[in-house]
Amino acid sequence: MSDAPIAFPDVERLVVDHLKNRTELTGVVVDNRPPGGFDGTQKAVLVSRTGGAWVDDRHLDEPLVDLEVYGPDKTTAHGVALAARAALLQARGTSYGTAYVTDVVEADGPRWLPDYNRPAGNRYLSTVRLLIRLA
Repeated sequence: MSDAPIAFPDVERLVVDHLKNRTELTGVVVDNRPPGGFDGTQKAVLVSRTGGAWVDDRHLDEPLVDLEVYGPDKTTAHGVALAARAALLQARGTSYGTAYVTDVVEADGPRWLPDYNRPAGNRYLSTVRLLIRLA
């Protein structure tokens, strides 16, 4: 075993970079923080690592990542959530720097979850687990 420090990838940025230029998400803001003036009515996917663990003997990071998906109405938000869900599942087999995404597993599919801090917004929340092998 090497004593060199482990260089963990920025998992939020990995997911954002994977999703932000997808044609099915054209016109959707994808980032790990809301844009200025965000009130929840814009089409947006906000990405946050919410947990997960390092499995040392397998050299595998297993982050949990939440996707908060917003839209101007419930139907639009749901459509964006489904598009983001499908696009993220396609991250299997991709590389990000020295990280390799071996799998993407849905831990909790899109569910309606009103955002009481943004009452005009329409939000769906989902959670995925990524399995990321580090070189």
